[in-house]
Amino acid sequence: MQPTVSLIKANSYDLKSLRESLETLLEPLGGMGSFVKKGDRVLLKPNLLTASHPTKECVTRPEIVYCVVQMVREAGGEPFLGDSPAFGSALGVAKANGYLPLIEELKVPITDFSGKRYKTVSEQFNHLLLSPEAMNADVVINLPKLKSHVQLTMTMGVKNLFGCVPGKMKAWWHTEAGKDSARFGQMLVETARTINPKLTILDGIIGHEGNGPSGGEPRQLGVLAASADVFALDRAIAEIVNVDPLSVPTVAASMRLGLCSNLAAIDFPLLQPQDLKVLDWKLPDRMMPIDFGLPRILKSTFKHFYIRFIKEPLAAYSGR
Repeated sequence: MQPTVSLIKANSYDLKSLRESLETLLEPLGGMGSFVKKGDRVLLKPNLLTASHPTKECVTRPEIVYCVVQMVREAGGEPFLGDSPAFGSALGVAKANGYLPLIEELKVPITDFSGKRYKTVSEQFNHLLLSPEAMNADVVINLPKLKSHVQLTMTMGVKNLFGCVPGKMKAWWHTEAGKDSARFGQMLVETARTINPKLTILDGIIGHEGNGPSGGEPRQLGVLAASADVFALDRAIAEIVNVDPLSVPTVAASMRLGLCSNLAAIDFPLLQPQDLKVLDWKLPDRMMPIDFGLPRILKSTFKHFYIRFIKEPLAAYSGR
């Protein structure tokens, strides 16, 4: 079937305006009811990268998640949030980025991902761990943030699903790939294929350009995108920000594997990519290698456990 990518202009995170924008965005796809049925357990997978830069727009905005939670419940689904941040817990990162009012008002559960082996389409990656919380959900709704990335050029829908790899296993995936960015890109594509999100909604109202995923700067773009096909969505977004798709390992891998064809094969029922074109999107000043050396992995692991089991519990205790 021809993939469909819905694109609109949206310039505000005001809840009323945002809700109207999301309804307009999903209307060509059949609305939320096309993806969520009564009783479905629905994982919402935002980008909860870090608690360290809450003003840098490097995580999915809580307003997006707020509206999607409401829409899922109205369709009869039972939503929960989940992620596996690089440092700390999903709840700790969510709180630092303004999610607490959302969590308290809507009483939406938030969970950290554990790990288990699942068979992937590509046998060469069957040794890698994925989250059972994602694999066992009835529906996965992928909620990425549009960002530049110092290792992968851009991070969009496919890369956001890397959060379904538990904890510090992500660092070992980097090591396993070595310096081969094409292999790492294929790992991420196979992860996305295995998780198979039913819907991806990309937050590009304010993106994060430059030295992302966390070291760049906010950039007002005014873009919302949605698709049942995460690979087609990423290809469209690369076109919007005027980035060569072959320079993005995840997009290049999806094209190489026949999962993403050219733009002419994608249906755009609302706006076309050229209607939202950005010619001066900033990519990283310099790219970093894919692989992580052992010292970096050990340092990263120590930092993660310090935040998760010492810093976050102390902050919660002192806030009582």
